[in-house]
Parts: sequence; C-alpha cells; structure tokens
Amino acid sequence: MRRNVAARIGVWSAHHRKTAVIGWLLFVVLATVGGGAAGTVEMTGSEQGAGDSARAEKILEDARLDAPAGELVLVRSDAAGGWRQPARELTAAIEKTGETTGIEAPLASADDKEALIRFEMAGASDTAADRVQPVLDAVRDAGRGHEGVEVHQFGDASAEKWLNDLLADDFKKAEFTAVPLALGILLVAFGAVVAALLPVGLALTACAAAFGLLSLASHQLHVFQTTYSVMFLMGLAVGVDYCLFYLRRERDERAAGRDAETALRIAAATSGRAVLVSGVTVMLAMAGMFLSGLMLFKGFAVATILVVAIAVLGSVTVLPALLAWLGDRVDAGRVPFLNRRRGKRGTRASGALAGSLLGPVLRRPLLFAVLGTALMLGLAVPAAGMKTEQLGMEKLFGSDAPLSVAYEQITDSFPGGPDPARIVVKADDIEAEPVRKALARFEEDGGRGATVTVHREQDVAEIEVPLPGDGSDGRSRDALTELRERTVPAAFAGTGAEARVTGKLAESVDFNEQLKSGIGPVFAFIVAVTFLLMLFCFRSYVIAVTSILLNLLSVAAAYGVMVAVFQHGWGAALLGMEAVGAVESWIPLFVLVVLFGLSMDYHVFVVSRIREARDRGADNRTAIAEGIRRTAGAVTGAAAIMVAVFAVFGTLSMQSMQQMGVGLAVAVLLDATVVRMVLLPSVMSLLGDRNWRTPKLLRRLPQLEHGDEDEPAAPPAPRAPSVSGV
Repeated sequence: MRRNVAARIGVWSAHHRKTAVIGWLLFVVLATVGGGAAGTVEMTGSEQGAGDSARAEKILEDARLDAPAGELVLVRSDAAGGWRQPARELTAAIEKTGETTGIEAPLASADDKEALIRFEMAGASDTAADRVQPVLDAVRDAGRGHEGVEVHQFGDASAEKWLNDLLADDFKKAEFTAVPLALGILLVAFGAVVAALLPVGLALTACAAAFGLLSLASHQLHVFQTTYSVMFLMGLAVGVDYCLFYLRRERDERAAGRDAETALRIAAATSGRAVLVSGVTVMLAMAGMFLSGLMLFKGFAVATILVVAIAVLGSVTVLPALLAWLGDRVDAGRVPFLNRRRGKRGTRASGALAGSLLGPVLRRPLLFAVLGTALMLGLAVPAAGMKTEQLGMEKLFGSDAPLSVAYEQITDSFPGGPDPARIVVKADDIEAEPVRKALARFEEDGGRGATVTVHREQDVAEIEVPLPGDGSDGRSRDALTELRERTVPAAFAGTGAEARVTGKLAESVDFNEQLKSGIGPVFAFIVAVTFLLMLFCFRSYVIAVTSILLNLLSVAAAYGVMVAVFQHGWGAALLGMEAVGAVESWIPLFVLVVLFGLSMDYHVFVVSRIREARDRGADNRTAIAEGIRRTAGAVTGAAAIMVAVFAVFGTLSMQSMQQMGVGLAVAVLLDATVVRMVLLPSVMSLLGDRNWRTPKLLRRLPQLEHGDEDEPAAPPAPRAPSVSGV
C-alpha cells in the first residue's frame, strides 16, 4: 500500500495520539514563553522607508541624533487677540508638567485670531508617547473656562500615543469579535460544539505559537507594529479553514459508513494532502514579498509564513490525533436542528443546493463563463484609476477623530506646520566654508520659514522647510519636487556634502516609488510559483493557467471595490466607512500576494476532489459536478469564516485595516461564489478533456495521488445532464 505524505503523517499521529498532542502543547508553550521573554524589536525610521528619505533617516540614526518629538498646539479665539490669555495659561501648564522643552513664543495668524505654539517633548523620542499624557491633559484643560476659545494639539508623541492606544483597542475588538463569529459559523457547519471548538482551538494555539516565534525572529528582521494584527488575521482564517477541510472530510466518510480508522486515513490522504499543497502554495506566495525591497513586506512575509506553517503543522498532526482520541465524541454537544444530515453518504443540503446551481452552469457553460467574467471585470473597472499614498495620521484615524480634527485645523491655519520637509546634510566638516555658505544661502533662497539646526559634533545639519498645501496635495508634491530636483542640488553643488530630503510627504513618495519598482518581481514570482505548483499537483498546464487567470480576476475585482469605496467614496457611508481619496500604499501588494495564496485553499480542495472523481472513471462534466457538490459545504463554511474574519477588520478604527479587511473579504466572497461556483465549472466544462492532458515533456513528473488507494470505489455521481437534481 502506498500513501502520500499527509496520509503517513495522519496515520502516525492517530497511532501516537499522546505524543502528538503533548508535543503540540509543548511546542506552543515554549514558543509563546520564549517570544514573550525575548520581546519584539520594531523597525527604525530608516527601515520603514526607502529611497532618499530612508537614507536621510539613516544619517540621523548613524549620528545618534534623536530628533525630539515635536508638538503643536493651536489656540483659536472668536475675537482678535482673544487667544493671548489662554495661550499664557497653556504655556505655564505645559511647563509645569516637566515633560517639555523648547517652548516657543506663540506665532499669531494674520487676523490675530489664532496662534500656534511649538514645543518639544523632553527625553528620548521613542518613549515620548509614554510620557505625553500629562501634556495632553494640560492642553485639554487649558481650553476650558474661556468662552469662544478652541485648543487643538497634534504632534509626534500625541499621534503615536493615539495610534498605540487605537491598535491595542482594535486588536482586542478583532480578537473578541472574530473568534465568536468563527465559532458560530462552525456550529452551523458541524452542528456540534466539540467539532466546532476543534478548529478554533487549533487556530488560536497556532497564532499564539506564531506570535512567540515572530518576536524571536524580530531580533534579526525588525517588524512594524501592525504586523501582529496581520498575523492574527491570517492565522485565524487559514487555521480554521485547514481544520475545517480535514474534519469535514472525516465526518463525511464516517457518515458514508467507513469505520473510524478508514475515515481518518481517507481524510488524511485527501484533505490532508490538499492542506499541505495549499499551505506550501500560500507560504511560497508570501515569500514573494521578500522581493519588494521594503522591510515592511519582509516582516509581513515572515509573519504570514510562520503562522501558515504552524497552522498546517497542527492540521496534519494534532488534529488527526485528537480525532482518533475523540472518535464519535467529536459530535458531542449537538445543537438542535443543526446536526441533521440529509441524503446518502453524508451529503448535506448544501450539496443539493450546489447541484441545483450547477445544473444551469453546466448546461450552458459559455453563457455563464461570459456573465461571470463580465461581472468580475465590471467590478474591477475602478481599479484603473487607483491612487496610492502613505496615509497620514489624519487620514488613518478618520475625519471625526480629535487628532484628525487638530491636524486639519492646524494645516488650514498654518500650512506646512505639521509636516514640513526636512533636509539632512552630512559633511566631512559641517563648518567648512563652502558648507556654511550653502546652508546660509539655502536659508535665504530656499523659501520662507526655513530653519537650520547644525550638529557640529556629528558634522550633520537639519533644515526644516514648510511645504504649501495640506501636506499631500498637488501643491505640496510640486514643492517637494522643486526642493529635491532644483533647490537642494543647486545649494550644495560642489560642497562635497551629502544632502537628502525626508519628511512625511517625501517618505510617502519614496515608498510608492519603491513599490512600483518592486511589484513587478513580486508578481512574476507568485505567478511562476502558482503555475509550477499547480502543474506539479495536477500535471496539467491547463489547470495551472486557469488557476492564475481566475486568481487575477479575484484580485482585480477586489482592487476595484477598494478604489470605489475608499478612494471615490461609493457606498462608503452605507458601510460606516469614509473615503480618503487614496488607497494605503502597502495594501494593493499585500492583497495581491495574500489572495494568490488564499485562493489556493479552495482551488486545490475543489480541483482535487474533481480529480478524484475523474480518476475513478467519471467523465469530465460528471467529475466537475461531483467534485463541486461534495466540497460545497466545506468551501461555503471556510469562505464564510474568512469573510467574517476579514470583515471584522473592516470595522476597525484604522483606515488601513478597513481597506485590508474590505479588500480581502470581497475577494474571498467572490472567489468562493462567482469563481468557484460559476467560472471554474463553466471554464472546465468548456475545456473538456483538455483539462487533464499532460504534454509529453511533463509526463515524467511524479504523479500525485488525489485519493487513497485503499478507498473503496464510490458509486458514480449522476451524470451532468441531471445535475440539477443532485
């Protein structure tokens, strides 16, 4: 008897239940404790960016110049000069906290109704957010007791504190919402408490272990603060899905009359193998992010690869061990009205429903292929005008957030204040005559409001230049281009000094440029990986090419929906969201990679089941009908869980999490419905036997079994013409 790797692992785990379960628990505990003890190392400013701005930040880091966390406070009054007394009280209150330094005299507006107070947080900038609360309290209290006076604060420390608090709250919200949702969907899918708890428990323990290993890995590859949220999103979704596929097949085989051991072995050989192939595909797709040239994506790659690998490991080892130990007790805690199976061989109503939907599709495949493709392309149309940028704090939090309001008020009254461009100059001798003259000349000719700070010991200078506009619009971008291409080169030509421009807008521009240059290699890599894996798995270049084209349709449709909602605002209000005029820079590449990986969950699972029927002698259309009908329940449940988990992230406070959640939820929903139920069967039906032809050059590839050799032949499924009655 020959068994595939998944079957051998599953059988071993079933026969060594205690070793498999204790080994899993020990692994999770060690990883979690080790990661907690080691702590997490986050990316530095230079590691977060690219291009000129990243090099500027690296100069400052190498010189150990810790730029103080700057803060701005706007005091506005209804009457001219009405801001003066509140400003004096505010300045005194801020000084009293002992957490600030360098408080400047208020800068009045032209109509004398507004004033801007600048100051810096004392101490290290990386701990300023932990110490800024007394300052926030002082600013808040200063606005009270003065009728007709408004006070708004925005700055590095206040924004970071807001972000940290928001991330913590959002992560708790995601955890306490997504897990019960997944559990509820599994209760409906399985109708039993124990069967529903198994996938959720394994997914959560996989996430816990992955969190620990990521903390250890962060000491070699620093990570961004949102990486753990991304890891949890992926871990819960794929962890539950993999276990669901495995458990659903085992229960179906038991309902078909198999004994416990045979049912488990068949589930390991079929769904277990599909989980392995799918997991490897996801991990290799995620590895494409290493080619982006950005450390942010490298961190995402490490995080997602870790959590998917651990989820796969748990699904093919500890899950069969638990199933062997539980036996029929896996159906314990039955929920009334949800545990009734219908039809022969464990077929649920979902299989009959899938059969009735497949009937028209297989009878008129060309029509449904055209309609399905037209729908997906129609949804993708808005993506042609996609605009990406690194969203500033004011856009990330929403227009109603106090921090966003403060930013908008300060920007409107004092343009360029919150986000000036910053020029970093490095020279062998910063006080050399040519450099000094360049600095002086730049301050005179480079625009109004420029301020120069010279660090003589480090031979570094910093120049702040306010930008016109709101910090991200056309005026600001034109001013940045002028600064980089003309003003700075002209000022420092022939001095031997290195001058780099950074700042919020410069960082966003450089990040986007790196993404544009990096997305090509990433796209080529994941397409090649998907093609080769599908080719190896099914020995059919037709299946491989079809997989890629269907994935591209899902990605394009997701892009279109994201642009429509978050860039143009179509339907945003109905969803309780807000248009910001752009898509967060890192979202399109991340969605592309994740969807190419995740779509393989369904594709491998469904096509493997079609191939099983084909290998038993069914004709092409009958095999399609049987494969999709028999996987409909698992795919529906898995898709519902993924959509629910991703949709939870779409309800979080941060704009970037909303965009990611909506994009992934829409794509998975379309992938599991339009693609798997309409496009896949219609296209495979049109292609006929060409789906399974293996060219001579590929016949030497090892042939993978799509079923278990000891599995008794199943009765043939009804032929395609009568599929609507399945």
